Amino acid sequence: MPLPKSFTHQDRLLSVNIGDATPFPGSEAGSTIIPLFLDRENGVWVLYGRFEPGTTLPPHFHTGTVHFFTTRGQWNYVEYPDDPQTAGSYLYEPGGSIHTFSVPADATEPAEGFMVVYGANVIFQDGEFQGVRDAGAIEDGILNAARAMGLPVPRYIRPGGGAAFSRTDQEKPTTACGT
Repeated sequence: MPLPKSFTHQDRLLSVNIGDATPFPGSEAGSTIIPLFLDRENGVWVLYGRFEPGTTLPPHFHTGTVHFFTTRGQWNYVEYPDDPQTAGSYLYEPGGSIHTFSVPADATEPAEGFMVVYGANVIFQDGEFQGVRDAGAIEDGILNAARAMGLPVPRYIRPGGGAAFSRTDQEKPTTACGT
């Protein structure tokens, strides 16, 4: 069988380096995120997150699966104190899981990691529904934060009629995001 011809042409590889990115405020104090891939239509979001010691996220229900690779520090789910995630840990979370992300207050460094999330997080506070966080909500939040900070649209991969970057390296915005 001969090598098939590529039917999805790419002039360049779609690649984002977290070292070149601006971290944006996360959903809770003590957290920042770097968007890598945000797909509103298919509900897939890929982020690099940083969580300072003492950061706890509200309990949340996953409508889909999650893959989380810890690159630095330590964190755990409050519901699973005997299963700490440390640098080098890969965690698979099945859809339908509920948990509370937490970095110990006495941690000596922030916890960091790369996450691939399918679907949405349904957020609860004190046992009551608080909101839904999905690829669209995250993208809206990042774009609003960039605008408020006077920054250009961050560079991340955004599918839509063929995957592409949100902006190219050659585009050097002269104004803040969306203005």
